[in-house]
Amino acid sequence: MIWDFICVGGGAAGFFAAITHAERGGGATLILEKSPETLSKVRISGGGRCNVTHACFDPRELCLNYPRGEKALRGALHRFGVQDSVDWFTAHGVELKTEADGRIFPVTDSSQTIIDCLERAASESGVKTRKNCGVASVEALGEEAPAEESEEVARFALETESGERLLARSVLLATGGTRVVSGAKLAEQLGHRLESAVPSLFTFKIRDARLADLPGVSVAQVDCKIVGQKLASTGPLLVTHTGVSGPGILKISAWGARELAECAYRFTLLVNWLPGVDVLAELQALREKAGTRQIDRLSPFSAIPKRLWAQLVYAAGVEAGQTWASLTKKQRGALVGQLSRGEFEVDGKSVNKDEFVTCGGATLKQIDFRTMESKRVPGLYFAGEIMDVDGITGGFNFQNAWTSGYLAGLSSIGVSTQAGRPMDASDSVQ
Repeated sequence: MIWDFICVGGGAAGFFAAITHAERGGGATLILEKSPETLSKVRISGGGRCNVTHACFDPRELCLNYPRGEKALRGALHRFGVQDSVDWFTAHGVELKTEADGRIFPVTDSSQTIIDCLERAASESGVKTRKNCGVASVEALGEEAPAEESEEVARFALETESGERLLARSVLLATGGTRVVSGAKLAEQLGHRLESAVPSLFTFKIRDARLADLPGVSVAQVDCKIVGQKLASTGPLLVTHTGVSGPGILKISAWGARELAECAYRFTLLVNWLPGVDVLAELQALREKAGTRQIDRLSPFSAIPKRLWAQLVYAAGVEAGQTWASLTKKQRGALVGQLSRGEFEVDGKSVNKDEFVTCGGATLKQIDFRTMESKRVPGLYFAGEIMDVDGITGGFNFQNAWTSGYLAGLSSIGVSTQAGRPMDASDSVQ
């Protein structure tokens, strides 16, 4: 048997490509998944709720959320973007909701809803799935196709880890970022250059007395900067048991993935807990108005949680129970420093290796983002995080999966797309 389309990888991108291919009239479609379960990353994403996408409907704005892949994705997101994804899931029976921060989830708040939807759509469209079926090699047959009659129209021969030989007209590599090594090996076999794989979203390990007893404490808006580099961000910060996390930290880790790996995740983090606030003026005013009140118990800044305020006060050399009236000039300067430019030594990272993202994979210059087809091997497609594309947290990585999977699935049956519809000769290419 010759499969029309074999998807290597049973994650979000692989399923979406396979479903698109089959629903739009493509031939026999097969998903090969190495692990015992398909869609495992969908299951754990968003704390088990599945952050399907993000309510950013302008492709030009949306692509700014991808540290790697911004330019390459711009045209692809015009062809199949957030609204197309929302419409697809709605048409397949999934009701979605948009939260205040723009993240889009199923109304059930359960990733199982998305898994059920994808598995049902695959089954109804005739897609076959094999689990515990890793792929050891992929060979492009090309003009030197085997002479056997059964293989004369096959363009690829795949060998599974169990030794089975499968033939296909088109192949999709969608093994994801968490298994980029195995997927990358297949891409390399077919002549694709790889970018190094390193973690892209991770928290910072910090051992510091100021944070030691504050797990769970958060500040809504913080400016962060890596000393000696251009890496900086603004956003929420969360104190964890091992250091700091939150969108502001994850954003730096995403854009600085390779730079931070090069310095072995050891650097100085500069934190402004009160961006845009004249801290010195506020401290001086409180010294004059509330002189008899204890400094560690009265903060002029509502943005700073009480427990964090106390720790920063003590770090500035202020004694427990000391009053505002007794605050010395030296102590005041030290407190301004703690609040506006506190230095924290980072000594490592913490990564949820199942859920968080890896940058690296197939280099983007060798992939046509109008179709997701290889520029080197006709009939070979890429989708999802096996490519050197990764987004920040908030549904952006799944949007990459839906977009690239859709384009690959449709293009593999000879149909190009623009804005989620088949293209004709009059359409221009983004």
